[in-house]
Amino acid sequence: MVFKCQEDSFLKQYTTKIVSCEYATQDRVATDVDIATGGDVCPVRGFNVVCEDTILFPEGGGQPCDYGTINGMPVRSVLRKGNTAVHFVESGTSFEEGAEVHQSLDWDRRLDHMQQHSGQHLITALFDREFKYDTTSWSLGSNVSYIQLNTPHLISRESLDLIERQANELIREGRPVSVVLVDPEVDQEFQDARAPRGLPKDHEGLARVVRIEGIESNMCCGTHVTDLSQLQCIKLLFAEKVKTNVLVNFVVGERVLRKLGEVFQREQQLTATLKGGAQQHLELAQKLQQNVKATRKSFLQLLKDFATVEAERLDDLSMAERPKYFSLHRRDGIEVDFIHTFLRHAPEEIFYFLTVSEGVAAGSSAKGHLVLRGEPALVQEIGPKFLELLEGKGNGKEGSFQGKINNLTKLPECIELLESHFKPKKPIEPKPVSGS
Repeated sequence: MVFKCQEDSFLKQYTTKIVSCEYATQDRVATDVDIATGGDVCPVRGFNVVCEDTILFPEGGGQPCDYGTINGMPVRSVLRKGNTAVHFVESGTSFEEGAEVHQSLDWDRRLDHMQQHSGQHLITALFDREFKYDTTSWSLGSNVSYIQLNTPHLISRESLDLIERQANELIREGRPVSVVLVDPEVDQEFQDARAPRGLPKDHEGLARVVRIEGIESNMCCGTHVTDLSQLQCIKLLFAEKVKTNVLVNFVVGERVLRKLGEVFQREQQLTATLKGGAQQHLELAQKLQQNVKATRKSFLQLLKDFATVEAERLDDLSMAERPKYFSLHRRDGIEVDFIHTFLRHAPEEIFYFLTVSEGVAAGSSAKGHLVLRGEPALVQEIGPKFLELLEGKGNGKEGSFQGKINNLTKLPECIELLESHFKPKKPIEPKPVSGS
């Protein structure tokens, strides 16, 4: 069956009748609030509605379904089942069989889908004409779409510019786009139609072929513009190699304008941040990157110097002055070199509990790294306890224990545990003996 949306892709309002209506539920897409709060996402209640005809396109051919309303109630999805289109309508009341209803289309979504889909047909045809690359699949994304080309060779920017230039020339010409119905069983009618996926197994009757005048014919169930000028323009963003294929990412029509707006906004933000115009952005960013690299190198050297000084301070103490244990915790970055440098210069006789983390405040739950060194039996006893408190993983051997930690809020409890172990034990006083 050819639906009304396929006969006239520009029809925005339509009156039809209900064929069937059955109670149904649909999973609701989790929002940012749902994810942040960890709350349960309750299913949406409604009805699966079949109408005599529809202007709401059912998902298929790589094109997502349309949205809209039926009698003012939101249509959340449309799926094709055989020759029918099943609309999931979010509604508290059902629709009577045979009742007349009014369908309304979300036009902005339809126009976007038509522009991307017709644009894909044009890009596919030009890659085939110029380079003999077959399009094996395509994806209509929410922001950027892509076609997958059957070639192992990465496509150069020059080749992308060639296809882009030819596509936009045809758009300026306003080449007509038409839809014809052909019989798949009649070779003479069907021989010039590209059919990469073939017809669905449950397809019945005539097949739709979308034709761009003088460019190509492509079997397709989707909604399309009526001439290429309605695409406005095409921009091929970039090509990327995926296994033995190449993906060409593109935007068409209104998406080009949105993409330009996003890029310009980022350009303004970079100008304010880098203190220089767009022509200087790359140079200024590279200079900033070099400065950060040099600063980091100096910072790491300072950390090592500090670790060496701290270790030598302990080493300078006499044996009688040296503590039984030493605890040191740095929160200025996960730089394990600090710990390794410290231990290389630190005296052996002391038990060490050392951590580094990216948290800047005491009690932070930031991730970090832990190292214990000392008497082997104590290290093996206390290491797992510390990891449990600090929510980490690790292991040890021969008087050394290390691991990655995820929560420093229990660090004071670890220190208390260590202090209680080394705290001097009170001598047991003998009980007085009574005389006879």
